[in-house]
Amino acid sequence: MAASSETKEQLPTHVANGSEASYDGALWTSPTSIFSKAHLMGDVDPERSTLPLAAYCFMTGYIDVVSFSAIFVWCGFQTGNSVQLALALARLFQGSPGSRDTSFHLADQQALTSILTFNAGAAIGRIGDKMGPKSRAWLALGTLIQALLTMAAALTLWKSGQPSVADARDDPAWTNALTFVTIGFMSASVGLQGIMGKRVNTQFATTVVLTTVWCELMADPKLFQPRYTISRDHKIIAIVALFVGGFVGRALIEAIGSAGTLGIGTGLRALIALWWLFVPGKSTGK
Repeated sequence: MAASSETKEQLPTHVANGSEASYDGALWTSPTSIFSKAHLMGDVDPERSTLPLAAYCFMTGYIDVVSFSAIFVWCGFQTGNSVQLALALARLFQGSPGSRDTSFHLADQQALTSILTFNAGAAIGRIGDKMGPKSRAWLALGTLIQALLTMAAALTLWKSGQPSVADARDDPAWTNALTFVTIGFMSASVGLQGIMGKRVNTQFATTVVLTTVWCELMADPKLFQPRYTISRDHKIIAIVALFVGGFVGRALIEAIGSAGTLGIGTGLRALIALWWLFVPGKSTGK
């Protein structure tokens, strides 16, 4: 019984209570004193954070497509990068002694860079524990930090002078030191986004890893429910938003290059940061 109560407390209110369509669905608020301490330090309502969290998912696809188009490494998909490093280690034992490939391949170096900086970015997210992981101040500040990291990635990539799209897996477009810095800034921004999304505790999960979201969607007992169902519909929104982000990102790469695409991404993340200030808090009677 105690375990059941504890589980309920960890879920968004509408999920714990089993009433998914009985809450105030307003996703926008117009406070009279938006920069007051009470408003900034107040917590957002996870149930009504749909728009900025969907925008987070959009940015995951948007950022990932930039790195994958150039080096076939995902800045947000650390499962793939981890397996790639495992393969690199296994390669050391392949073949007869004296003829083994002991070199540290460029793709493996880039994957390791992504993993390390992703976790460094996620570690920055622990600042939110001090300010309140669901407070508007932290969500806006953390998203602004994501924007600054994206801007740094855009600048370093622009200075690198390297192309945006690779011709083949064994011929990556990014090879110099500045592009490693670019990978680091991009991965750190996604890592920070992931821990922030996770702490809001919604159906969007981390907004980064959608494998879990796909599994939970297929396992949802209300998958074929005809009416609006948050546990299903928000997962679908997350998946569609990431897909659209990847599509838009690739289209922009073809039009203006990766540096320009990251520059636009900086502006988008700045808008999401501002957006958090207008997310409503929980209603008094909830």
